Amino acid sequence: MFNQLHAAARQVSQVVIGKDQQVRLAITCLLAGGHLLLEDLPGVGKTTLAHALAISLGLKFNRVQFTSDLLPADVAGISVYERERNEFVFHPGPIFTQVLLADEINRATPKTQSGLLEAMEEHQVTADGVTRALPEPFFVIATQNPANQVGTFPLPESQLDRFLMCLSLGYPDAAAERALLMGEDRREMLRTLQPAMQPSELAAARRALREIHASNALVSYVQALAQASRQNGLFAEGLSPRAAIALLQAGRAWAALEGRDHVIPEDVQAVLVPVCAHRLRPLKAAHGTALASRDLVLQLQKSVAV
Repeated sequence: MFNQLHAAARQVSQVVIGKDQQVRLAITCLLAGGHLLLEDLPGVGKTTLAHALAISLGLKFNRVQFTSDLLPADVAGISVYERERNEFVFHPGPIFTQVLLADEINRATPKTQSGLLEAMEEHQVTADGVTRALPEPFFVIATQNPANQVGTFPLPESQLDRFLMCLSLGYPDAAAERALLMGEDRREMLRTLQPAMQPSELAAARRALREIHASNALVSYVQALAQASRQNGLFAEGLSPRAAIALLQAGRAWAALEGRDHVIPEDVQAVLVPVCAHRLRPLKAAHGTALASRDLVLQLQKSVAV
């Protein structure tokens, strides 16, 4: 079943050229049961990555463009009175899908942003006093423009913590950019993509993740990283217990994709920055950039003995 995930990753990498590591991390995030935040400049392939990933994994896909006038009901759905039935009928919003692309999520107001919290955490939506389950799997890929761009509302720490990983695609290298310029249009490529696996196979892979063994020593290493983040004076607040659980789960998913039935420290280190950097705020305001957070997380890793 994990072979199909590798096939899906190869297919996505043919569309999003030169970003094999980010594609692998995105699949790791989905396999671990989390949600993904893509933070980068417009036009570097965030939307293309989300769409290609959904198609390659055989999942239903919806995209919502977040704007300042978007309302929570525009995402979750709304009840409309139907005269023929003499009752209100709920019309599901675009959130009722398997892969939801929340495009430019930080352009929406905090009220609309918070409307995703229940869905991301509980995989359900409550509207008009009725709770409705979301499809499985339910995977949110949110894109976010840099906070210094016009018209953005920064995500609060509570919502950032709902994202298992935060990735940045960055500019392509010269060879990848030339392949983009000389190759087929990405939108045309998306139309010709075929699923590399079925949702049932993905569900089986996620269940198999529970069998990936994490030894006491490995758990102690994860715990030591969390403790160090709280005590080393680099960050305003350290990693929460939920963040430590996320780190261990992402390590399990990375180990499974590597073909191992147990987690080793290198698996945890491979996912440490994408899992932790967006959760940790540098103590010094002068170092308050996302890049600085990543650098400090790497410094944290070096400070903790394996």
